[in-house]
Amino acid sequence: MSTEAILHSRVINVIGFPMDLGADRRGVDMGPSAMRIAGLEDRLRRLGYEVIDEGDIHILIMESQKVINPKLKYLDEILKTAEILAGSVEKTLEQGDFPLCLGGDHSMAIGSIAGISSYCRKKEHELGIIWIDSHADMNTDETTPSGNIHGMPLAVALGIGNKDLTHFYGFCPKVKPENVVIIGARSIDTEEREIVQDSGVIVYTMTDIDRQGILSIINKSLKHFQKNVQHIHVSFDLDSLEPGIAPGVGTPVRGGLNYREAHSMMEAVADCGCMSSFEITEVNPILDERNKSAELAVELIASAMGQKIL
Repeated sequence: MSTEAILHSRVINVIGFPMDLGADRRGVDMGPSAMRIAGLEDRLRRLGYEVIDEGDIHILIMESQKVINPKLKYLDEILKTAEILAGSVEKTLEQGDFPLCLGGDHSMAIGSIAGISSYCRKKEHELGIIWIDSHADMNTDETTPSGNIHGMPLAVALGIGNKDLTHFYGFCPKVKPENVVIIGARSIDTEEREIVQDSGVIVYTMTDIDRQGILSIINKSLKHFQKNVQHIHVSFDLDSLEPGIAPGVGTPVRGGLNYREAHSMMEAVADCGCMSSFEITEVNPILDERNKSAELAVELIASAMGQKIL
């Protein structure tokens, strides 16, 4: 396959997206800063990368806004800032650099995936997404129990849901369902389950991981992508992990990935040499214990970017 692989780009553009408008629980807007404090840049430089930190995209706080549609909370500001993020990510890829997006809640993926997909369209490349998350994030304004947009970004990328979201950035869909793999799902809303089942995406739940093993699943996923896509994007929600090792997340769910399973996945991605963009979301310092979740997030980024034990 012809990929613009991670190993071919030694320049990483770090883009902070301190978004908390997509969720009810406050604090994830401090996630990008927490990961920087945890030594992200130094860790990447030690791996031989040049790191350009573009800082954070400015996002208005909840207190300065009103909820117009309770089924799509803070839609206008999310779309406005997602467009800035999409442009920044697309520009990074056009420069031949590697975009590393730091969240913020998972509504960040609306912007990041739009920018990546736009770039892929221009290059006539197929986009593939590895979505590591305890949630499918495939609700719509009609199924959402909360109105929180961080529960919708994967549906948005697939062209499912409200047109203002699905046609954001001028085209729809952003990715084909057969080119999406969800890993680690264990908390899917009742009506959302039907959307997931009908969508055609590949889903590996925690039950599948228990039965098949994480290495089998990630290697199977990467093999599937190597046949079908030219750009692999990894979207990693820290709530995919067991809350005992990552307490500082917005929506913790018991029974998640353990420490070695998470690192084994990222090491397999690095060994493949086929990842072209990465984002990590839902780090919440307010709920954390002495920044250990942010430190774990940085460790996982390092593993995905090639850090090895030996």
